[in-house]
Amino acid sequence: MKLVTLLSAALLATAPLAAGDYDAIGKALRQNWPQAATVAVVCDSSHSKGALDAIAGALPGVKLLIIDVKGQQDMGKALSTLNARRPDAVVLVAGDKVAGDGTSAASFLIQRLAAAKVPTVATTEAGVRQGAVLGVGPGTGGKLLANAKVALVAGVSLPAGASQI
Repeated sequence: MKLVTLLSAALLATAPLAAGDYDAIGKALRQNWPQAATVAVVCDSSHSKGALDAIAGALPGVKLLIIDVKGQQDMGKALSTLNARRPDAVVLVAGDKVAGDGTSAASFLIQRLAAAKVPTVATTEAGVRQGAVLGVGPGTGGKLLANAKVALVAGVSLPAGASQI
């Protein structure tokens, strides 16, 4: 497992491959949790480069903590790193083969992060059903979705007007 910390402004010079996919997440985070200064992403960074660039572009001024995982065997170390670094939120990369929405690794992270009071955000309805606190983006039909039960565990407020799952 490799840990990479980037300032999102440094990645703005790269061409995002999926820019629109994460713009709604950036907006939702700024509006609902304006105190979020550090956001983590757990993914196979070599296979999710376009998504990482898009997330960085959607979160200008936010410190982006990238935790590179190559398989299930890396999830325990990833969780240890997250607990030590205490990000304000974690964004799931929908198509990531290791920790994307719907994977057992994402469920592992979501459950343990909520208990540690770190909310998870997804771009798909499946991610919210899996336990992410918020979901918004192309995989939600553009609607802002929320998981009230997990938000309560994570100790965060839900945005007004979010559809609860």
